[in-house]
This record gives sequence, C-alpha cells and structure tokens, in this order.
Amino acid sequence: MERITDHPVLQPEARAVIEFTFDGRPCQALEGEVISSALYANGIKIFSHHKKDASPQGIFCANGQCAQCSVIADGLTLKSCVTPVRAGMKVETLRGAAKLPRTACVQEFGRVEELDVDALIIGGGPSGLAAAAELGKLNVNTLIIDDKTAFGGKLVLQTHKFFGSVEDCYAGTRGVDIAAKLEEQLKDYPSVKVWADATCLAVFSDKKAGVLRGGKYYLIRPKALVSATGAREKSLAFPGNTLPGVYGAGAFQTLVNRDLVRPARRLFIVGGGNVGLIAAYHAMQAGIKVVGLIEAQAACGGYKVHEDKIKRLGVPVYTRHTILRADGKDGLETVTIAGVDEKFKPLPGTEKTFKADTLLIAVGLSSVDEFHAQAREAGMEAFICGDAEEIAEASAAMFSGKITAHKVLKSLGVMAAPVPQFWFDRLEVLKSRPGATYAPAVKDHGRPVYPVLHCRQEIPCNPCVTVCPKKSIKLSGDSIMNTPKFDGECIGCFKCLLICPGLAVTIVDYRKDPKNPSVALPFEIGRGLVKKGDRVRLTGWEGADLGEAEVLDVKDFKAENTLIVIVKAAPETADLAASLRLYPAEAGEKAAADLARAEDETIICRCERVSLGEIRRAIRAGMRDLNQLKAVTRAGMGACGAKTCSAMLVNIFRSEGVDPKEITAFTKRPLFVEAPLGAFSNVKCTTEAEEKNRWSGF
Repeated sequence: MERITDHPVLQPEARAVIEFTFDGRPCQALEGEVISSALYANGIKIFSHHKKDASPQGIFCANGQCAQCSVIADGLTLKSCVTPVRAGMKVETLRGAAKLPRTACVQEFGRVEELDVDALIIGGGPSGLAAAAELGKLNVNTLIIDDKTAFGGKLVLQTHKFFGSVEDCYAGTRGVDIAAKLEEQLKDYPSVKVWADATCLAVFSDKKAGVLRGGKYYLIRPKALVSATGAREKSLAFPGNTLPGVYGAGAFQTLVNRDLVRPARRLFIVGGGNVGLIAAYHAMQAGIKVVGLIEAQAACGGYKVHEDKIKRLGVPVYTRHTILRADGKDGLETVTIAGVDEKFKPLPGTEKTFKADTLLIAVGLSSVDEFHAQAREAGMEAFICGDAEEIAEASAAMFSGKITAHKVLKSLGVMAAPVPQFWFDRLEVLKSRPGATYAPAVKDHGRPVYPVLHCRQEIPCNPCVTVCPKKSIKLSGDSIMNTPKFDGECIGCFKCLLICPGLAVTIVDYRKDPKNPSVALPFEIGRGLVKKGDRVRLTGWEGADLGEAEVLDVKDFKAENTLIVIVKAAPETADLAASLRLYPAEAGEKAAADLARAEDETIICRCERVSLGEIRRAIRAGMRDLNQLKAVTRAGMGACGAKTCSAMLVNIFRSEGVDPKEITAFTKRPLFVEAPLGAFSNVKCTTEAEEKNRWSGF
C-alpha cells in the first residue's frame, strides 16, 4: 500500500478499513476516502481509456473540475476524485465513452427551495473565511459555501509555516492549522451559516445563485454576493502532457497532504514559483525523491527561502530551462528538459533526460472569477476577494477578505465609514513580490550564543521579530518587507528558529566548547532520519557543500512539529551552516529531441484530445473565433468547460502572429461544473418495491 504512515507534521487519522474491487481486483480503502486516492494507495494510476484514441487517463485536477479521473462505480460513471468509496463498491476502468445507466426506479419531482440571505460567500478558503468572520461580528445573515467537505481552501494542503504578519494573518503558523483556526472562529457567530460539500453551479440573471448541496439543488437570493473562489492552476503544452503521472501541484498536495497517499517515488517539477518550490518540499516530507525542478526565467519567482530550503536538502534547480517532452507507455517514465535562450527557445545540445514517475506542472495560477462576472452582469451587489481578485499569498487573501467584508457592510447599510486607507496599504505590502536579495554579512558578534539569519531577500515576514523574548531581532527598516537583523542579547531559546517559515534561522553556540561551536539546525523532513552520533553533510544557505559534521543531539519539539539537529562545526563554517543534505543531485542523461514533431503531437484540449497541430491548421485557415474553433475541432467542448485549455488556445493564436484583438473569446455559459440533470428539479428516485409499498394501503 502506498500510504504515508509516518509524516513529520501530519498525523494519520485512525479510520476503518473497507474492501472494494477494481476490475475484479480486491482493494482496500479508508472509510470516507475518495475513489481516486484509494486507487493510488493501491498502486493504480490508470482510471480510464479515452474514447478518441484509447490513451490511458489518470488523475489531473483532483478537484472535481474535469473528468479525467472518471471511473465506473457500481454501474455509474463518476468522477473518482470527489466520490467516496463505499464498502463492497465495484469500481471498473472506464473504456471509451460513458454510457447512461438504466433507470430502475420511479422518479418524482421535488421542490427547489429558495433562501434569502444578506450575504452569500462562494468559497471557504482564507479570504472567504476571513470575510465571513467580519460579517458575523456585526450579525449579518451570511451563508458561506464551499465545494469541499472541509473548509480552508488550499490551506488544508499546506504543511509549511506561513509568511506575512503575525498580527494580521497568523504568520509562523502552518497552513493546516490556520485553516482550522479560521473555521473554528465562525462558530462564535450564529448569523453565519456554513455549507460544506456545496457547489455553486451558476449565478443567474434573476439575481439568484444555484447551489448543489449533498445532491439537493437550492436557489440562493443574496443582497450581496462575494466571490472568494480562489484560483485554478495553469497548464502547459508539451508532448506527453496527458500521461498518467503528469498533473498539477494542487492534485499532488491533495494526495500527499490531505489523504496521506504517496503517489510517486521519483518526482520532477516544472515551475519555480512558490507553488512549485513548496510542492518540492512537501514531497520530501512525504519520503519522495525530488529529481529536479526547472524554471524558464533566469531566477525562480518564488521566495528565495523556499528555493534555498530545497537546494540545501539536495534538490537541483535548473533556471533558464524548459520541458521538451514526457515519455512513457502507460504512464510517465522519463522527462526531457533543455536550456533556453533569451526568447525561451530550446538550445540544441542542452537536452537532458531524467527518470521520473511523476511530473508536477506548477506554472502559475488563473483567478476563478466567473461568478463575479455573472453577478455583475445580472446587476447584483457583487464583491470579490483573495486569489479570485488577484493572485497572491494566503496572508494577503485573508486581509483581502477582511477588506471586502467591510465593503459589503457599507453596501448593506450596516456600516457608514469607509474602509481605512491603511488597510489597503497593508494589503499591498502583503501582496508584494520578493524584493532585493542581499549578500550575507560576515559579523563577529563576540557573543557566546547568537542566531544566524539566513533570510537575505525582502519578503513580507516578521515572526522572528515578534517572538524574540529579548527583542534582539529587528527589521532593518520600517517595513515588514525589510530583512531581519540580530543586535542584542541571545539566550539560545530556539524560538526564532522554531517559528521561521523559511527554516532560515540557525543558532551558533560557543558556550560548551569555545573552539568547536555547536550549530542548531531546523529539520522537518522526518523523525528517525538523523540520530545522535551520525555523520551528516552540512550545506550553506544556498546549498553549497560545507563538508561533514557530527550530530551531537536531536531535539524533538512536538508542539511545533520541528526537529532541531545540533551538530559540531568548525568555527569557519558555523555561521555558514544552514541545513543538511539528504541526497546528491542527479546529472541526467544527454538526449536529443525532434522539436518539430514534438510540437505537432502535443495535446492542447485534454478532454477531447485535440492536438496543437489541429489548432494551428485551423488558425492558419483563418479562424479567429474560439467558438468556431470549438465547433470544428471540439477544443474546449469537454467536461472541464475549457478551464484548462482556454489560456493555452489564446497563447497559440499569439504564437501564430494573431493580434489578440482579433480573437473572439469563448461564450461563457452556465454551468460552472457538471451536475446531474435531475438535480435541478430535485428528482427523488424510489425503487419499484418502495413505490408499491407506498401505495399498499389504498
């Protein structure tokens, strides 16, 4: 079984084991687990074969937004990533087009309940929860809905500590714990109703929102509608991008951090933003080897502390590189990359191939803003916050939700005062991109014990400043963006080390041995990997090898889920040491690729398997309307509703020299996601036996 039973941060929940079958093979699942995760736990990664070319299909979004993970479960074609396993369930591979099941029941139409609320918040992530809390404080009749069974959005998938301000957004606290805190605080506000497992299907012109909750359809009539719907991952066009084992970081984190399933042994990552860098770290926490990470730009766009953290542990980061292709028969087997020039064109002769069974695509996010657009078109009081408004960190999303709630309060007449300007100023700081990076300053502290702050880049973060009992750690300027500095007394309490989100604080201690200091290093990869007496490889702040060192002690701070590894270091390396190296980097094998052939075979629309070659031929024939392209090639006609391919299609038009002003966009229509037709009239289905029994007394 591919289950994670020992995680440095997450503790597996005790759940009953149930039995089910897949294509007749006996399998085990945990009670409440979705089918896709259960299949992965049993080593099964192919769920269906496409109707067009019988190509193997596996998991992709793990979010219910596409249908690539569809299977047949007890005779019904269902999305495995959102369908719980039941004891005795018969799950089968979906081969070709899905078939409608025979209806062996008597159907009866039900009533669609309509509800009036002051505020409807769509999305239970950090911004939505923050907005709901602010509205609840003033007793506003609020309904917050989320399509997941647990609130918190992507926070529930994050095991790392968060950046930002301790005062404003729980900086220094792990994402999973922030999610729990935000959801828990809503219990203090009776006016806020919370609906989990509730999907908004559309916002209609009559100013009502259609919501499907637990199989029942509702119409919600709000005075104000808040879109806190977050973001979706962008995809990338390259040959092999639809192989089982190629998917987004969100799907990976769902398997690893939510369901504690190990989906990979050898992982490669495309994208050096925070999402890709963090996913690499999460993989290492799950015992997965990260073979490498590539970034097309000259430098990674994510926080440098995230990049340095994985480089120190042994992950090679290749900047100015792109992916050429992914290869394998029934799943991913190899990944081929190449260096790029200033125009991001692959450089011949730089190709390398790596063995990998999983490839994560982390090339950015797109705002999910469809409901906001529908609400504005309908003339509703419409508001938007978090990533749905602008892509930023969760810390900014929380503050954005707070600001948006106050806009709602004003629109409802509950509050007359405008949102304070300093709130907007603070939000801008929390949304800031990384700033300047400074070289490490060599400083003789002349103290027996002191912290070394390996945080060299300007980012919005202040936990180490907040937690120091001696107030000896200060920001080097007036902004939270300024880098921290140490000046004062240190008592070696480890508080700054334990709270740092970037694991960028170490403690150098000369008190026991003035000639051979000890260095305390933060470590979150796994208990038992490092023991007292071991010889380990030390690495510097950017991953430089500093040689071997002896482990003097390993302290387990269970409340923080962090180990402190104390090593004996030479005086000349004590201030430089930042981490341990887990494994050496792999060089990859030299390769060659037929780029012209590769481009033509690339799948753009994965739902309907429409290739880049087909799209280019249509564009060169004069097509400029995406709706016409959809009708002719079927691109964008699949289950995801063009959520994945629409941005790639526009990019292809641009690459063909078409002015974006000439392109007619897709006509966006309800529904946001697939739904059973009978749900719109709340059809009740009873068996013939139940129906006969119902009338037996007449």
